[in-house]
Amino acid sequence: MATTTNRQRILSQLLNSPLAEAPEQEPLPVFEQFVYALCRENSTEEQARQAYENLRTRFFDWNEIRVSSVREIEDAMPGLCDTESRAQRLVSFLQEVFEANYTFDLEELQKKGLKQASKRLTTFGAANDYAGSWVVQRSLGGHAIPIDAPTLRCLKRIGLVDPASEDIEAARASLEHLVPKSKGPHFTDAVSNLAERHCWEDEPQCHGCPLSGECQHAQETLGDQLATARTARAKPR
Repeated sequence: MATTTNRQRILSQLLNSPLAEAPEQEPLPVFEQFVYALCRENSTEEQARQAYENLRTRFFDWNEIRVSSVREIEDAMPGLCDTESRAQRLVSFLQEVFEANYTFDLEELQKKGLKQASKRLTTFGAANDYAGSWVVQRSLGGHAIPIDAPTLRCLKRIGLVDPASEDIEAARASLEHLVPKSKGPHFTDAVSNLAERHCWEDEPQCHGCPLSGECQHAQETLGDQLATARTARAKPR
């Protein structure tokens, strides 16, 4: 992992790059933000937005989704990975909220302290570290950095997270000390854009990436590509 000074430089470069330019997102109530988080994990902003809008328009209301089949819900999530698991988690979440409140509303969490609200989110069977952190960041005004698989991959490659670590909570805690609270959503969007546009799991597009100069993985990748190109250009004797 890069030194603290280098991490600050990489962070500044990321937040000042075109990757940090993301569309304004309409604020969502806590309940709906959790649903959106279920769509957003391991997906792009466009994929998650489309899936969320499909859920809102293809079904009469949240209760219809609650009593629908997993297959019907999956059909509303084209482009997302693990749609069966997402659909099952969504039904589980809707059922838990409904049984507790007989309505689909979690705005009472806004009245609780952030610590209590965060703890309440973790009690849902559909919750995980990503969903909880996303809701805290986007709806509860807290400082949390949601980390999914594409985010973790990018953060390891650019040196903001220890490449050898698989501890999501430790990575998140480290980032929350590094990234200012006011920049949390911009940081999350920027890393997501990095994963979508350049930092693919296979055959990453390091050429044109604004962080390639700071990224050890990019340097190794570009070095291999240049060596291959030189070999291909070599004339036979």
